[in-house]
Amino acid sequence: MKGPTFLLAGIVLFSLLDANNKLLSGQYGVGQAAVVRYAVLLGIFLAARALHRDAFGPVTTDRPGLHLARTASMMVSVAGFYLGFTHLPLAEGYLVFFTAPFLTLALSALVLRERVPPAAWLWCTAGFGGVLLAVLPKLGGAEGAGHALIGYLALLCGTVSFAVTQTVNRLLRHEMGLARILFWPSVAGVVLYGPLAWRGWVDPPPLDWLQLAAGGIFAGAAVLCTALAFRTADAARLGPYNYVALPAAVVLDLAIWGAWPDPLTLAGGAVVVAACVMSERARRRALPMESLAGSGAARPARVAGE
Repeated sequence: MKGPTFLLAGIVLFSLLDANNKLLSGQYGVGQAAVVRYAVLLGIFLAARALHRDAFGPVTTDRPGLHLARTASMMVSVAGFYLGFTHLPLAEGYLVFFTAPFLTLALSALVLRERVPPAAWLWCTAGFGGVLLAVLPKLGGAEGAGHALIGYLALLCGTVSFAVTQTVNRLLRHEMGLARILFWPSVAGVVLYGPLAWRGWVDPPPLDWLQLAAGGIFAGAAVLCTALAFRTADAARLGPYNYVALPAAVVLDLAIWGAWPDPLTLAGGAVVVAACVMSERARRRALPMESLAGSGAARPARVAGE
């Protein structure tokens, strides 16, 4: 149970990160929240390296282009999720996020030239149908539809970027250590979001400073937990546990905002989760046995460090 335990811990931490971001978004812009998060992550990393010279493994890489692409997609993903959860409940946001396995599957076919069986494509179509089932009625011109549309578009942008990150992760999966997935995105986050934070900076009171810093702690701990999960168990074993994120989001929505998901969101979520599971089963039946352990095309856990 070591792998599932690490993964469940990572999912809960990512859910807390998203809830924390949603609480912050009413007062602080994405630049300020992101730069504090990455500054905290960078500080933790440098402190660990000061205590142990080789903590988390090597920082250098012989594939800088892939790491640059990965970092760029992560920066877009951070903004997409932060802005999306500003306008939507967590459960509705995760409904959009669970389309990531389908997008990753498409990128695997286009970029990695992997064979995707027709049944997997059919289940992908069904999964997007589940999202439309929950989303379209909320865009029918009623009050608040504009905010919902902005939220869905932002989350879709973040999810696409996340799928790109996952695809690059697979190309980098033979690199050892966790230093690269912590250090370089943290440096990029501070550098890229720094000017945006400076322009819209709001002086936080002490408790808000703690809440902003908690974003970095949640993100760093979640990345480590999910990375350790996929190093101690294969994607086939861990896949079903990913969908704990949806009930976790429902619990947080109810506990913090008193918001219960509407029936269409629950129905759409059920369709998306079922389609994800069936698509993964269809894909795995078509893969040679030796490739299963290293395959992660359909895992939605945010190992990438978003």
